[in-house]
Amino acid sequence: MRFEIEFYGHENIRSNHKKTIEITKESHLTPQGDCIIGVSANSSCADLPEILKDKLRNHNSKVTFMITVGAHKFVLEGNGHPYLPLTHSEDIVIRKSSFVCPRTLAVKCDKTSDLLPREMVLLLQNPKTKGTFSIIIDD
Repeated sequence: MRFEIEFYGHENIRSNHKKTIEITKESHLTPQGDCIIGVSANSSCADLPEILKDKLRNHNSKVTFMITVGAHKFVLEGNGHPYLPLTHSEDIVIRKSSFVCPRTLAVKCDKTSDLLPREMVLLLQNPKTKGTFSIIIDD
C-alpha cells in the first residue's frame, strides 16, 4: 500500500531536528519549527484512509517513507505501533523514539530531519517548491 501527501516549502524550513520529521497542513512556520520539512500539506494524520491507519497500528508493520523534492529522494524507515491515535487534524510526525501522541505516524524511525540532504533543504526554503511525502507499507 502506498499513500502520497503533497506539501510545499517555506522560507523558515531548517530541517535540523535530531528526533523527528514533521509535515503540516498549516501554512505558517516559525524558525523554531526546526523538524518541519513542509507546510500546506494536503493531508494530516486524521485524513489518512482507515485501511492505512489499521496497518500503521500493527506493531509488526515496517513502514518506508520517501520524501521527494524535484530530482532528490530521501528514504527512511520506521515502525507501526498499536496505540497510534492518528487523529491530529493538522500534523504528521515521524519519530526516532517510541513516543505516541495524536500527531505520531510512526516510531523508531532510522532517520530524522537533520539528515535530510542540504540540497533538498535549500529547495524547500522556497515556498513555491512542491514535495511529496510517500507512506509505503508492504501488504
